[in-house]
Amino acid sequence: MTDIRTVFIDFDRGADLALEQFALAADDGLETAIILSLFTDARASNDDPLPFGESDRRGWWADAFPEVDRDRIGSRLWLLQREKQTQATLNRAREYAEEALAWLIADGVARSVEVASFLVRNGVLGLSVVIQRPDASIARFRYETLWKR
Repeated sequence: MTDIRTVFIDFDRGADLALEQFALAADDGLETAIILSLFTDARASNDDPLPFGESDRRGWWADAFPEVDRDRIGSRLWLLQREKQTQATLNRAREYAEEALAWLIADGVARSVEVASFLVRNGVLGLSVVIQRPDASIARFRYETLWKR
């Protein structure tokens, strides 16, 4: 299967379609699925503290009408944009990313998903995603995004 390749820019600008020699670039859809899963804002749980000054719990409108019960799009990574750069925050980033990508295993797109979160440098959150496909091949992705202050 071929899909239009999507590239993640950052939390403020989101993602965009990739170009290759003045045409839309293509990929097998896995990276696009990961980007949409990680960087679309999932609805915050009722017990999630919202970032300072926020009152919107966000989420995708179509989550109100899932084809599969409790199926949701996106991640809660947006909740961490203004968090302090601590190990606890990095642990939550990993947890939120794993939660957002769990559907890949449930739907048979991946055999396994491994996520690591790390501090790239002051103010930059890094995520490493390793996907083992059903045919046992490995796909690796790395994302970096600025923490807001």
